[in-house]
Amino acid sequence: MDNLRLRKWSGAVWMAAVLAIGTPSLKAQALLTMDRSLEIAVENSPDMKQTELALVQSQERLNAQRARLKSQFSVTLNPFEYEKTNRFDQQTSEWYLNESASSGGTFSINQRILPTDGELMLIDRFSYDYSFTESAFAADPLSKTYNNRLYLQYTQPIFTYNRTRMETERLELEYESSLLRYLLMRLSLERNVAQQFYAVYSNQMSLDIARQELESNQESYNIISNKVEGGLMALEELYQAEVNLATSRSGVFNSQLMLENSLDQFKVLIGLPLDTTLMIAAEIMADTVPVNQVLAISHALENRMELRERQIDMETANFNLIQARATNEFAGSITASFGVQGNDEVFANMFETNTTTPAIGLSLNIPLFDWGERKSEIKAAEAGLQSSQLSYKVEKIDIEVTIRSVVRSLKNLENQIGIQQKTVENAQLAYDINLERYRNGDLTSLDLGMYQSQLSQARMAVTNAIIDYKIELLNLKIQTLYDFEKQLPIIPEELKNQ
Repeated sequence: MDNLRLRKWSGAVWMAAVLAIGTPSLKAQALLTMDRSLEIAVENSPDMKQTELALVQSQERLNAQRARLKSQFSVTLNPFEYEKTNRFDQQTSEWYLNESASSGGTFSINQRILPTDGELMLIDRFSYDYSFTESAFAADPLSKTYNNRLYLQYTQPIFTYNRTRMETERLELEYESSLLRYLLMRLSLERNVAQQFYAVYSNQMSLDIARQELESNQESYNIISNKVEGGLMALEELYQAEVNLATSRSGVFNSQLMLENSLDQFKVLIGLPLDTTLMIAAEIMADTVPVNQVLAISHALENRMELRERQIDMETANFNLIQARATNEFAGSITASFGVQGNDEVFANMFETNTTTPAIGLSLNIPLFDWGERKSEIKAAEAGLQSSQLSYKVEKIDIEVTIRSVVRSLKNLENQIGIQQKTVENAQLAYDINLERYRNGDLTSLDLGMYQSQLSQARMAVTNAIIDYKIELLNLKIQTLYDFEKQLPIIPEELKNQ
């Protein structure tokens, strides 16, 4: 049935049931819809809180890494340093007193270069130096000098991978993975809440039907009682009516217990106190929607977060392989700097006779023998990468198989809803006809009870079929990240922004 709109079960059933469970001294009250129940569950779920904290942790680590990539300003101060020592002069074989003091500081700007993994630094070092010596060979026993050196330095690693870029990408993937886990946890919680919410609704409907059955049996009992008193019926019919009435009362009691138990489970799931008085508002309509299996599978393969998690695993495994190949690698670095330096006893004259200070250097790390460490690390990383690739392929197949199964299940549930609605119509007609026969004395109370039971079972069957369909439709939305009721994708905005 394409685009089937089934509204024969009264079109829509709106239930607002006040379920006062517990003592009259209850303080908390709540009117809950499905959406509000999910909001409360998200707020109170310990698992959701832990996952959210992990997401915050990953976000802040990524923020810290991005902050490290910006220019870093620092000042190092050495306010005062004093030293007084006796030194030995080998030329005169005499000891002499040497006294020195200094004060200064260093200002630096450090900028990481992400594309090359280089480091650019601007450094300015300033100091004031004081020295006094009693050596006989000192040209000037007392020395007071202002010194300043300003230079620009660049350091570039060579023959190796870009560690800064890799660390940044690792943290970005870690954040995305945490976000995916959070969203998957929320979707899983939504499914659990929906199942428990509809379980409460189903039990409430069961209680309502049991009460209706009790009313019908009470009416039947009253009819039989009057007829027995008038001598129009045998006494055993009254006995059977009493059995039916007692059975109905027991059914109401059992339905009440099942409802209270399901309410307790629902409160625990969403994190409400057990003494909360609930008002549940549920709208159950026998509406079905068309589902395109090709669209469902393609949208899932493009957007399923589990697949993105497997892709992240593969990218992480590739990073591990790059690191493994860098074990005991041949690498080096080039450092170059250029600046000016000046000094004088007078502060204002420091740069009048300044000198340039160019410098360049090359360093190399040459491994000779590592006993097979690098080779083993590479093989281990390659195995991890192959495992991640295999997991990705298996995940894709599992997703497609699951969606095909859900689509088939939805089609079957559509048929079940139609069958159960027709069964309710027939059961209602059969009960009405036989109730009239019962009133005329042409049917026993035992037979009427059978028709009453059939009607009650049919009503519950259609309700449960509609609930099963809605839960399965929610399952399809979770499996495909596509809302077929609204014909809209539900890809989280957080991932769109990324």
